[in-house]
Amino acid sequence: MHKTIWAALTVSLGLAGAACAQPAPAGPQPKNDYKQDASWLCRPGRADACAQDQTATIVAADGATKVEPFKVEPKAPIDCFYVYPTVSTDPGGNSDMTIDPAETIVAEQQFARFGQACRTFAPMYRQVTLAALRQVMQGKASPGDENLAYGDVLDAWKDYLARDNGGRGVVLIGHSQGSRVLLRLLAEEIDGKPVQKQLVSALILGMNTPIDPATDAYGSIKMCRQPGQTGCIVSYVSFRASSPPAEPAFFGKATPDGKRAACVNPAALAGGEAPLHGYFSDRTIAGAPRKTPWVKGKDVTTTFVSTPGLVSAKCETSGPYDYLAIKVHGDPTDPRVDDIPGDLMVLGSPLKAWGLHLVDVNLAMGDLVALVEAQAKGWK
Repeated sequence: MHKTIWAALTVSLGLAGAACAQPAPAGPQPKNDYKQDASWLCRPGRADACAQDQTATIVAADGATKVEPFKVEPKAPIDCFYVYPTVSTDPGGNSDMTIDPAETIVAEQQFARFGQACRTFAPMYRQVTLAALRQVMQGKASPGDENLAYGDVLDAWKDYLARDNGGRGVVLIGHSQGSRVLLRLLAEEIDGKPVQKQLVSALILGMNTPIDPATDAYGSIKMCRQPGQTGCIVSYVSFRASSPPAEPAFFGKATPDGKRAACVNPAALAGGEAPLHGYFSDRTIAGAPRKTPWVKGKDVTTTFVSTPGLVSAKCETSGPYDYLAIKVHGDPTDPRVDDIPGDLMVLGSPLKAWGLHLVDVNLAMGDLVALVEAQAKGWK
């Protein structure tokens, strides 16, 4: 990806002062033992990153508020397997296996809410770090080892299948680097293999899923285009409708071999524009605080906020780009906030090439959870 984009990302997340990345370790690295509880960010029944409170405040356009409680479904009929995005603040090219606030916060933001629909599994993995991206920004080769990151997730997946799955349906969920890892897992370990029958769906968010326009599929795996469909993929990258992607944007771009980046609107699988059921937060997926005045004259005390009717989305095409176009329907005459957080801000201005990458998941969280709940009922 373009160097200036990575530079801006590390600066915007407050990581410019982190320790310099070290060279990638030489030779093969020891495998993680995923039979050990400490190798998992989330597992069912634990007081871990996925046990964090998801209670939200619903803010209506007229300023009325109500608290929406959250409860995990202890008898969830299916599982969810999550691979988190690039958040590690570790100094090396690849992260260690210690659970830091960065991993805990992103699971709270992107995955814990799925606990009302599925059992939650999320492995720790030695992901390529933000420090490695800064090295790229400096014109150096990345010290990060993508194969090490993928190998960890593959080992965790195999351990999950052997110890925990027991023939249950499973939803794969990823964002950004996590989605890239899952795309490889789908291609190499699931598509065309016996385990494919257990795939309820794959939510490949904030990353380009290359599909053949003639088949609307990634390999043999179709995109989810109708309610009740299972064994399919939901994938999108999000940009404001008023600021569509253009060069040098990476997200949403078609590939040289004629493939297009998939766009599936989780609020309208068959296409068209629809309101999004989002859950926004008082901090970014990397934990940086942000203060949003959700409604005039009232303090919102919950971590999460939902704003019915404020945001809608539609899949759009612009030249080589396919993306989820986000419209914000703010009304300056009502007391509710008129815009949403999520732009990657650099020196006070949004970095347009990144779109709304930081809130790809938050934007449609309610729709994604509802989709998984519906798919759980339809999967056999």
